[in-house]
Amino acid sequence: MATVDVLGWDKKKVGSAELSSDVFEIPVKEEILQSIVRWQLANRRQGTHKAKTRAEVSGGGKKPFKQKGTGNARQGSNRSPLMPGGGITFGPVPRDYSYTLNKKFKRLGLRTALSHLVKEGKLFVVDQMTSQDGKTKELAQRLEGFGLSKALLIDAESNQNFSRASRNLPKFQYRSVEGLNVYDLLKYENAVITKDSIDKIVERCGVSK
Repeated sequence: MATVDVLGWDKKKVGSAELSSDVFEIPVKEEILQSIVRWQLANRRQGTHKAKTRAEVSGGGKKPFKQKGTGNARQGSNRSPLMPGGGITFGPVPRDYSYTLNKKFKRLGLRTALSHLVKEGKLFVVDQMTSQDGKTKELAQRLEGFGLSKALLIDAESNQNFSRASRNLPKFQYRSVEGLNVYDLLKYENAVITKDSIDKIVERCGVSK
């Protein structure tokens, strides 16, 4: 296990904590992270795209122009894909893009992403995440003083005031351990976790204490 400093929001050491080597110090394989991110983004797709075929567009009861003598190719309906306003050939139809990954692989992806942040020096442990009045300005100043412009904030349990304060900060995302995922860990580049959340993160990654 690695021992890390627990910091206050003034970035001064207030204690120490141990990080499980099975979660925070495993080899980083980019192909695992890529597979997890592709899976997450595929599951988020709505798949509601739709184009009308020639059977669904309006019109088509009358022949557009006579068969011969116009110099144009013959046409039997203005619903034809060859006509302006006609149907679309092989157009997109609603579909489900989601697919499944086994639990073991998803947990491995989470451990890999956390290990990547530790290796890059972009994972920080703080004593607590609380806000007295839920004001965004106060939290923004606190994060600026901590030296972060973009980060994922992870707490053991969601704090209502802290959640309200972070809601209007576009470059920060506040989640409980249940909402921890690979895509957000990579997107926000830095992660700040509370000391109390460490055991829950280890449990979420499927590693026994």
